[in-house]
Amino acid sequence: MQYITLNNGVKMPILGFGVYQIADTQTQQCVEEALRIGYRLIDTAAMYKNEAQVGLAIKASGIKRENLFITTKLWVSHANEKDAYKAFEDSLKKLGLDYLDLYLIHQPYNDVYGAWRAMSRLYKEGRIRAIGVSNFYPPKLKDFCLYNEIIPQVNQIELHPFYQKHYEQSIHNELGITTQSWASFAEGKNNLFSNEVLTKIAQKHHKSVAQIVLRWLVERDIAVIPKSVNPQRMQENFSIFDFALDSNDTKAIASLDANTTIFLNHDDLECMEWLKNLD
Repeated sequence: MQYITLNNGVKMPILGFGVYQIADTQTQQCVEEALRIGYRLIDTAAMYKNEAQVGLAIKASGIKRENLFITTKLWVSHANEKDAYKAFEDSLKKLGLDYLDLYLIHQPYNDVYGAWRAMSRLYKEGRIRAIGVSNFYPPKLKDFCLYNEIIPQVNQIELHPFYQKHYEQSIHNELGITTQSWASFAEGKNNLFSNEVLTKIAQKHHKSVAQIVLRWLVERDIAVIPKSVNPQRMQENFSIFDFALDSNDTKAIASLDANTTIFLNHDDLECMEWLKNLD
């Protein structure tokens, strides 16, 4: 496993296992399998409604807590100074843990400054090893860094071959923030798994399209959290450290960048309303 050193010195696996959109009835089994394969970073969120099942899988695994890296996220409705404490305690209880490795503000809405004050206090108390944000665009992120004592360790953003975000990553690098990709496979949109460019590169390296995408991301020093409920694909996604892409590969992948979201525009007013109504 390769690791990324966050701006506070904490080491985070560059490859983890995500549980977004995994039903609560499947989550424990899937996480247990991921841990058996060798994943040590598990990414969940209060909004995913499966933190408790992740916690059961962690307990069943028997893996020492210090060998795991567990991430969860603070949802919009609790993103303020008062509610963030309770939300944190609720997540910790569901996960059955004494501390978190990474706690993220899930969306850039509500009183994120108040939420950050609460998270910063928990961080200073040692109850969270690293704190960060998700879906923060460069202007918001820069503002956040200028006016907070502690800058985020991570920004988790939509990032895949059709939305490559080189500019955003450059801003993260400038600020000392680690980039982490969600929807690394674009959730299969735009026929990613049968894309001609990616398929050709996959055939060249005797790998799957998913492995090519993940390898492309980690070679850019972007952390990834692929999700699958299929044990064979979990293993496949974990096996990306035995080959490297060449300059022709990366140039071909660069040609796929449409430079626009295929999910959510967080500057859009309807997006704000839609996310609020997910509670």
